[in-house]
Parts: sequence; C-alpha cells; structure tokens
Amino acid sequence: MNGRRTWTTTTHDWSVDVDRDHLAYIRARPGEYAPGGLLHLVLEVLAYAADEAEHQGGGQAVITLGSDGTIEVSDTGRGTDTRLDNGVAVRKPVVSTKDVRFFDEARPVLLDDGYARRGMSTVAALSETLEHTNRRIDGSWTGRYEHGIPVTALMSTAPTEHTGTTIRFVPDASLVPVSVLTPTELTAVIVPRAVLTVTVTVE
Repeated sequence: MNGRRTWTTTTHDWSVDVDRDHLAYIRARPGEYAPGGLLHLVLEVLAYAADEAEHQGGGQAVITLGSDGTIEVSDTGRGTDTRLDNGVAVRKPVVSTKDVRFFDEARPVLLDDGYARRGMSTVAALSETLEHTNRRIDGSWTGRYEHGIPVTALMSTAPTEHTGTTIRFVPDASLVPVSVLTPTELTAVIVPRAVLTVTVTVE
C-alpha cells in the first residue's frame, strides 16, 4: 500500500497525527462543542457506533457509566481503520483531528439531543484522558490521549474474538459541566435505531 500521505481523506486527514490548533480551538469554546454538557459528548461517541451499525446492517453498543466519572462506549463495528505505512501501524486520527464531514458544516447533522454533530475530536479535546482501543480482523491497538494529545504510542494488544471500537474517557470538569448521568436519562434521549441496539450499564 502506498504511503499515508497518498491515502484518501474520507472522514479524517490521514497525513496528520494530531491537530493541536484544532483541539485548542475546541477547548476555548466548550459551550459550543459540548452543549448540554456530558450527555452531548456521549452522543458524539455513540454516533460513530451508529455509523458502523448502518454500514454493517446491524450492531450493538454498550455505554458504561463509571462511578468515578469515567464513560465508556464500546461497539461491535469493524474497528477504527488501521493501516501499515512502511511497516508501522497507523490508525485513522479520529481522536486528534477534525472530522471533515461534520466539524465546519454550516447546516450540521444533529445528534439525538438536537445539537450539532462535530466529531470525536470534541470529546477528546474536552476530556482529561481518553483511551481509544480498536479491534479489527487483522489486529488490535490502543492509545491514550490527554485533551486529545497522544501521550502513548499506538500499542498493539492481544486480539479478541470480536471486532469493534471502545472509547473510554474522563471529561474535564473545568471545561464541561459534569453531572451524574443515569441510564434512564440516557435512554430517554437516545433515539431508537433499527440497526443499533444500545445498552446502558452502571459500573
């Protein structure tokens, strides 16, 4: 496969690992990119699980609300696209760069809360920490971020039985009003989809 700078941009620019200016822009405007607070961030992540389910004709997502404030969204999709560039694994930079489909749209796609979808980078930029783990048929990888900036290398992990992506994050309480979400509150907002089954649990 040709080098990453020749790879086609469909959702994110493969040639950029991290866009610090983009992440700083989001952090300077938390009210705009997390309207309604934590709930909106969860819906931003869930939207990617819905994308995967629509592509595959069905799928599942589990949202886990941690007692320590951690939120985890895990799906059964294909796993975030990961390719080799001169033998080095490169994962599509969905966490640290803008989603070109949504971020700058004047007439945006709306999430289930009625607010604009802007992409996973909004979640990362407004989180103290975020762990992104993806499981594909040809391998599994994980990486950790702080406010969207990678703080670990992309690390290969043991393969699992099923493919999918897991996003585990801790929102920055100094940027996003952090209230205690309950399964009832979440399920009341999430619009049912024929292709995606969503389960909400408490850890």
